[in-house]
Amino acid sequence: MGDHPARSVIWQACLVTRADLDKQPHEVAEMFDGVANRYDLTNTVISFGQDRGWRRSTRAALGLRPGERVLDVGAGTGVSTEELSRSGAFAVGADISVGMLRAGRRVRAEVPLLAGDALRLPFADATFDAVTISFALRNVVDTGAALREFARVTRPGGRLVVCEFSHPVNGPFRTVYLQYLMRSLPAVARAVASNPEAYVYLAESIRAWPDQQGLATRIAGAGPWDRVGWRNLTGGIVALHRATRV
Repeated sequence: MGDHPARSVIWQACLVTRADLDKQPHEVAEMFDGVANRYDLTNTVISFGQDRGWRRSTRAALGLRPGERVLDVGAGTGVSTEELSRSGAFAVGADISVGMLRAGRRVRAEVPLLAGDALRLPFADATFDAVTISFALRNVVDTGAALREFARVTRPGGRLVVCEFSHPVNGPFRTVYLQYLMRSLPAVARAVASNPEAYVYLAESIRAWPDQQGLATRIAGAGPWDRVGWRNLTGGIVALHRATRV
């Protein structure tokens, strides 16, 4: 965008506008429809390739066994669902963005991907042995309602794993990380993403998201989830929260 002061003001206004997005389902779907075609590539670039390890860690945290059924909410293009299926479990992905699902089906025809809102999942009670959501809980308009809906479709004794951006635990590292998040990430997204404004929203939503203890408290208070805990990845840039369905 260059260094023109007027353009800088417009860019800052864009930051505020995207950060204030109230996350209504149709707006979230439209935003992700706009980044679908280059979504996987952009994620790998802006995470410096860490996204692959985060997906593997999520699969390991779920402790999936062959023959079990796992639901991947907010699956997007199905790259996370594909990773879960490597455990031998039957993995199903659901996402509200038709554009993301369409992009995923073009390259992952063998992965079951269904349209579904995290607040109204199209599955019967106690269908799954495990439910997971990666980097999408921030985009749901009602976090508590989503967590209760996840519990509804999970059998008693089943597992929940939330893989989400969090707060680096080292102070100086957190400062550097936030500088990258708010300054460099939008610039990188402008170079590789099909809808860079969505990544401005991404940066703002990450900064506003609760820390590890804050999300653990939300999960424990949202419904029949017990034994809530978490493990930091990449110094706390990402945290894996795990819980068991009562």
